[in-house]
Amino acid sequence: MREGDRSFFKEPIIVMRERRLRVAIDGPAGAGKSSVARAVARKLGYTYLDTGAMYRAVALIAVQRGIPLDDPAALGEMARSLHITACEEDGVFRVWVDGVELTHRLRDPGTDKAVKFLAMHRPVREVLVEIQRSLAREGSVVMEGRDITSVVLPDAEVKVFLTADVRERARRRWQELQLKGVKISWEEVLEELIQRDRKDLERDWGKLVRVPDAVLVDTTGKTQDEAVAEILRLCEEKKIALRSH
Repeated sequence: MREGDRSFFKEPIIVMRERRLRVAIDGPAGAGKSSVARAVARKLGYTYLDTGAMYRAVALIAVQRGIPLDDPAALGEMARSLHITACEEDGVFRVWVDGVELTHRLRDPGTDKAVKFLAMHRPVREVLVEIQRSLAREGSVVMEGRDITSVVLPDAEVKVFLTADVRERARRRWQELQLKGVKISWEEVLEELIQRDRKDLERDWGKLVRVPDAVLVDTTGKTQDEAVAEILRLCEEKKIALRSH
């Protein structure tokens, strides 16, 4: 080394790695959680996790195997025996159970009815919560459901309670069903949502609740883009706060 050459004594370059957030979104049925969460994940470059699809997959298997939907112990035992994997590809959240893809059957009317009962049972929820926590462990995820902020990821960096007026939610759900060719009246959809809200609030474990540190995002009268932008602002604020510590 020539005299005066200090190249070997340069300060080391420290690269600060950005914190990978876990974004938890809860809210009632029909609030737009799936579409909003998927869009937020896409904007952030994160993984989107639809917990409801996992419950639907277990419900579908329970119906296929003839397991009574009012038998929590049997349902929990079945759920624990399943190998469940999931990922999003090209805007579709795909679910496999024991190597068999069930994605195309998760929204069947029969599955809709079954999952309403199955999701009430604690033994089933305990199994799926364990899987969901494992999937979110490394961060960079946007997860939505009914009990993500309160049970699944109570220490998530960003918590959101996404909601809308029940009549607005009924209108949205009815329009979705009409596009799928489902024959049902708006009044019937409204009544179903009211009953669903009641059941979600009455669960003995994993009930729908807005935790104190979850930010309320009311989508009534808002576009999806407006709701997404609001959540993205929360994420950016959290990133800035984490950098300052």
